[in-house]
Amino acid sequence: CKQEMLQKKNAVLVDGVILNGPIMDSKAGEKFVEEACKIIMEEVVQKADDVTEKVCEWQAPEKLKQILDLEMRDTGECHQKILQLCRDVIKYSVKTNHPRFFNQLYAGIDYYSLVARFITEALNPSVYTYEVSPVFLLVEEAVIKKMIEFVGWEEGDGIFNPGGSISNMYAMNLARYKFCPEIKEKGLSGLPRLVLFASEECHYSMKKAASFLGIGTENVYFIKTDERGKMIPEELEKQVQRARKEGSAPFLVCATAGTTVLGAFDPLDKIADICEKHGLWLHVDASWGGSALISRKHHRLLHGIHRADSVAWNPHKMLLAGIQCCALLVKDNSGLLKKCYSAEAAYLFQQDKFYDVSYDTGDKSIQCSRRPDAFKFWLMWKALGTTGLEERVNRALALARYLVEEIKKREGFQLLLEPEYANVCFWYIPPSLRKMEDGPEFWQKLHQVS
Repeated sequence: CKQEMLQKKNAVLVDGVILNGPIMDSKAGEKFVEEACKIIMEEVVQKADDVTEKVCEWQAPEKLKQILDLEMRDTGECHQKILQLCRDVIKYSVKTNHPRFFNQLYAGIDYYSLVARFITEALNPSVYTYEVSPVFLLVEEAVIKKMIEFVGWEEGDGIFNPGGSISNMYAMNLARYKFCPEIKEKGLSGLPRLVLFASEECHYSMKKAASFLGIGTENVYFIKTDERGKMIPEELEKQVQRARKEGSAPFLVCATAGTTVLGAFDPLDKIADICEKHGLWLHVDASWGGSALISRKHHRLLHGIHRADSVAWNPHKMLLAGIQCCALLVKDNSGLLKKCYSAEAAYLFQQDKFYDVSYDTGDKSIQCSRRPDAFKFWLMWKALGTTGLEERVNRALALARYLVEEIKKREGFQLLLEPEYANVCFWYIPPSLRKMEDGPEFWQKLHQVS
């Protein structure tokens, strides 16, 4: 093939490379995409609701390494071998859209969101400037505006991030920047000991963010929770006063709307009162519970969230937008997000473009390359409407209620507490332990069963 190209009169050869030859065989590539999409359709999409299929074809790591033939070689594999690899990847992966996938706080498949991902994967955009991602920037703006309405703010700002953990880190850094703007240029030297507060049941990303940002995990004060896993406001007040007496500088309270294990919602109104009293930024990690805002029946769970300064909300959980789809929403609309994160790279964010450069939102992000995650949520929302999304929330909570009633009827199942959200916490007690006396040995064995 190379010899044929060289024989052409217009062949351009530089350093042994033919510059005006094809990079790859486009016809073969198109055929591969067509056949691979057929495999995806047959093995993933069409089998999504088939309970006779396995959730996972489990193999031990060393065995799976052999099956998949993971080694990369000097020469490429043939067309059919790569298609077989695609089949194997699907076969031995966990089917998160299977009816019996009950692992993390998401499951199932939304066909509109899936198609949106196909489109964005094919277009391969990066969302930083309007000139390179005109549609996706406008979509993100529209989605953030609508999410802000559900939080209850009249105006605000926001950005989609790669995960709720990153949204929480953004919020922590933003709160610190608001507290001491000079940190952006001067760094940590000369600052007082900064302290933040979160409940004992908060997401572990709080510790990770404090570590990553140089605040330190010892400066995260974990507030006691009640028997349902909710932060106790009186304990928060005590810890804020304790921090001040120690000479520390409190700057942030992170409340949780929908804890990971118990599904607890912190009392946002009372926490907001304390934040206002002490001048603290209130961030609400509603990564899991934020979708209840869509439901007229259940939005009361987040009563008081409109008083927050920032909110993390993950539509990829209960609303079934594909992973990852996570927004940080900010009440401040004065450009605080951009002031905190901008680096003003002149080669990318020129201020003398032929359009309104306020649409170049990439400087609000710590990323440069950024995926158009809002698009999958937008296309799904357009297809289902708000009422369709609301039905998903209501259905999930109705299913949780059904499960609770079934647990109560069945011998060997012990409900931990009446659920507030979709989290149903229970113990399964096997026959061998049902007559055993409650004590350390009983709980040790029950933990092993679990």
